[in-house]
Order: sequence, then C-alpha cells, then structure tokens
Amino acid sequence: MQIHDFDVDLFLRDYWQKQPLLIRNPWKAWRNPVDPDELAGLACEEDVESRLITQEADRLAMESGPWPEERFSELGRAPMTLLVQAVNQHVPEVAGLIAPFRFVPDWRIDDVMVSFATDGGGVGPHFDQYDVFLIQGLGRRRWRVGPRCDAATPLLPHDDLRLIADFEATDDWILEPGDILYVPPRFAHDGVAVGDDCMTYSIGFRAPSRAELVEGWCEHQADGMAEEDRYADPDLVVQDNPGEITASALDRLHAMVMESLSDRDAFARWFGLHNSLPKYAETDWRPEEPADAQEVRGLLAQGAPLSRNPASRFSFIRQGERANLLFVDGHCFDCAGGMAALAENLCAAPTMIVDPALSASAEVVTLIAALIDQGSLAFDGGD
Repeated sequence: MQIHDFDVDLFLRDYWQKQPLLIRNPWKAWRNPVDPDELAGLACEEDVESRLITQEADRLAMESGPWPEERFSELGRAPMTLLVQAVNQHVPEVAGLIAPFRFVPDWRIDDVMVSFATDGGGVGPHFDQYDVFLIQGLGRRRWRVGPRCDAATPLLPHDDLRLIADFEATDDWILEPGDILYVPPRFAHDGVAVGDDCMTYSIGFRAPSRAELVEGWCEHQADGMAEEDRYADPDLVVQDNPGEITASALDRLHAMVMESLSDRDAFARWFGLHNSLPKYAETDWRPEEPADAQEVRGLLAQGAPLSRNPASRFSFIRQGERANLLFVDGHCFDCAGGMAALAENLCAAPTMIVDPALSASAEVVTLIAALIDQGSLAFDGGD
C-alpha cells in the first residue's frame, strides 16, 4: 500500500522525535491487511509472541500466550486487548505496511505489532522508549496523548504493565480506519477501543540505549583480548605513600581501556552484526535442503526474482568506493568490487532481480546460496 499527500521532509523537520502528529487517512486505498480471526490464530502458535490484557473493574491484568483456541471464547463481554508481535514476519500484507515508512533507515525498524480490542479495551496510559506509527486498521480508537515523560514520571504499582499514575492528556482524537498517529519516544499516550472489532497496527522503531551499546561493545572487545594483555609499569619508582593510586597509573589504566574501545572500524563491524541479529533468534527459517550452487547459478541466469525473508534484517556499511560490509541476520559478508553493488541492491528492496550476468561469478553464487541456506533469502516460488 502507498500513502500520498505526505511531506516526508516536513515531517522529519518538524515532528520526528519532537512532537506527535495525527495523519488523517493518507492511503491511496486503505485495506485492512489481517482479520481478527487470523490474528487470534497467530496468538495460538508456539513461536509467536503475544499478550492478552483484560479488564476487571479498574484493574488491568496481563497474560502471555500462546493460548488454546477456546481461551478467546471464555473472555465474555469485559473489555480486552490482544497484542501480537512481529505479525509482519507471518503475514506478507502486514509486512507491506513498512514500505511507506522506509524514509527511516531499515536498521531502526523493529516490527509491526497488531492489536485487537473490544469496546473499552486498551493497555492503559503509558510511554515507550521508541518512535511508533499507530495505524488504525478496523473500527475506531480514541487516542489521548500527553506530555513527554522520563524516569521520574510516577507509575502505578503493577507486576506487568508500566502505567502512568497521573495521566493528563493534551490532545484527544478518534482514529478511523486508515488514520495514522505518530508518537515520539517518551510521550504519554492511551488508546481505548470505541466499539468492537478495533484493530491497530503499531510500526515500532528501535533505538539502542547507551548502556546497551557500551555493554555489548565492551563485552565483544573483552572476549577477543589476550590473557597476557595486562597493566605494566616497568618505569616504576618509589612513591611517598604506597597507598596512593597515582595520576600516572590512572592515566595508563584509562589509556588501556580507551585504546581497546576506540577502533571505529571494529565497532562498525560489531554494530552491524549486533543490530542485524534476528528479533527471534530461536526461530529456524533455514530450508530443509542446502542450496545447490548449479541450481542457484541457473536461476540467477534466468533472472528469477529473489525475495527477502520478512523476518530477516539486511543492512550494509560502506568501506570505500567499491567495498561494503553486508550484514544479514547476525552474519557479516565482505563484499568488494562488483559484489559491493550487489550488497546495496540486496538491502534496497524486499524483492530484487540480480543482473543475470553476475551468475557467472562464483562469489555471487556463493553469497546468494549462503543467504538462502540461512533462511534469509529465497527465489520467488520457493520456501
């Protein structure tokens, strides 16, 4: 699906990570991409992350899936909300919702969560640490948006949900099918279904925390260090007070740490690997049989289209004019010369046709076969 009459430059300048924005049905022809029964079916599957939030009086309760099918028939008429994560990995039409928002780099995209709610259903007033586009799919939902929050914002005591204690809305809207609400990080918001059969699609964007980056990068570097790489002071002299940690010792210790962490090229390679790790690493998308190199070569020569697995994460980092590092699902591929352009093309769109002339390249065939074998890529019509 495509959107129109949406000024991306204006949005990035005035709204992105600055203030919420309501966008009234900008789609050329809005179609709800998944029905409630199909969503409930996904919530019953073992490899799908889902949550069910029910309301009794003024108390919200949360339980995690999967559930047997009869669980949904037991819910009665009380307000409820079903939340299913990463539906884009299972329903191609939901994956298609990401395309209009690719003015944000792919490495920032997390997933598409889909919610279904009955009248009055919601998850309560809360705030998130990421940007989100909330697309109304079916029915109507009332969204109230409040001010920006932080770690000092008072929360209600709850075992599972981070609910704002004193929520005061500054904006109040009713969203109809096709409407979009953009909410920047840490802005308070509360959505409540108005009527039954309310479906909302949440396109969320990742933002690594400083703590996550420091911890991951330091751990990665430490894992590769030699045991004998230790502090040394061959120029040691007698101190006036042996209990002092001197400035010169601190300088040397600090330099040891900073030098080991300041390699930007190594950091780039680590971050590409770290950021491209699958959201659900335990899910095995690999085909039953490894790709046959001759068959791959033949299909490439015929111009057979290739499609990326919607669950896969593709990105690249430039390493000069004719060299790229290609990152796919936690694996790094060095792509130089003619391979550099191929790496960029693989990251540019969910489907592509490789130049048939490249089928003569053993490097190209090896790369495509490796991506097929790890479940990241497939020829159209394949599994």
